[in-house]
Amino acid sequence: MNSNKYVVKHSFLEDILAMVIGTLLISLGVTMYGNTGILTGGTAGIAFLIQYSTSFSFGIVFFIINLPFYWLSIKQMGWEFTAKTFLSVFLLSFFSEMTPKFLQFSELDAIYASVIGGFLIGAGFLMLFRHNASLGGLNILARYLAKTRGISMGKFQMGVDCCIILLSMLTVDLWLISVSIMGAIALNSIIAMNHKPGRYSIT
Repeated sequence: MNSNKYVVKHSFLEDILAMVIGTLLISLGVTMYGNTGILTGGTAGIAFLIQYSTSFSFGIVFFIINLPFYWLSIKQMGWEFTAKTFLSVFLLSFFSEMTPKFLQFSELDAIYASVIGGFLIGAGFLMLFRHNASLGGLNILARYLAKTRGISMGKFQMGVDCCIILLSMLTVDLWLISVSIMGAIALNSIIAMNHKPGRYSIT
């Protein structure tokens, strides 16, 4: 018996709420990372590197560097996915600018921030993925490979993220690199355990 006939599509309101809540969770993790100088992978990692070395904020840089990926998203994943992804990127850029205005850390342990922040970001990613959205960049490629090749999104992103973090050794302290790798493992373990091909629908 085909179980797909029992799958109920998320409503428009559910999609919007998921994108808002998911990006709020991610923005909290991003704030924890930014407060301790921790890196992550993908386009967010690039945005952090630029933030740490210039006067530009994470939110502005993250929004701009995602722009070239929307063409691939439209071509490979369709307009609905692209529109949701664009909105999610915009929301994260906005929330990451606003969160520090409401929440400041006088003292935050880097290891705690990497693990808990990674879990928050991973949970936010998972919520977006379940509602046919992402945060652009390598998330688009990871989702495309999961949909067409059956490659685990978590394992793919974990490998790519660790490579990006290792490449940042030229500009970031080695201690923060090792802590950042812990965060990447925490983040992607959430996705790897909860978003396996065939277990959940990603269409």
